[in-house]
Amino acid sequence: MDLRIGVTNAPKEITVELADDTDVDALRADVDRVVGGEEGAMLWLTDVRGRQVGVPADRIAYVDVGTAGSDNPVGFG
Repeated sequence: MDLRIGVTNAPKEITVELADDTDVDALRADVDRVVGGEEGAMLWLTDVRGRQVGVPADRIAYVDVGTAGSDNPVGFG
């Protein structure tokens, strides 16, 4: 599953590849908790390779949660 995060004052978005069995409801609850929380909070995510990505909550413009297996096809047809 791909998670895209738009960051304020940045031209590119952050894309994190999460495991296909990621609990979407728990992920959304984490985002809601961090964005509505205290100043200086960070949203920490772990990708499929085990790397951790941290995004400052006050810089999050939007979060786009993709569905499992929603790969972007390449090519024509």
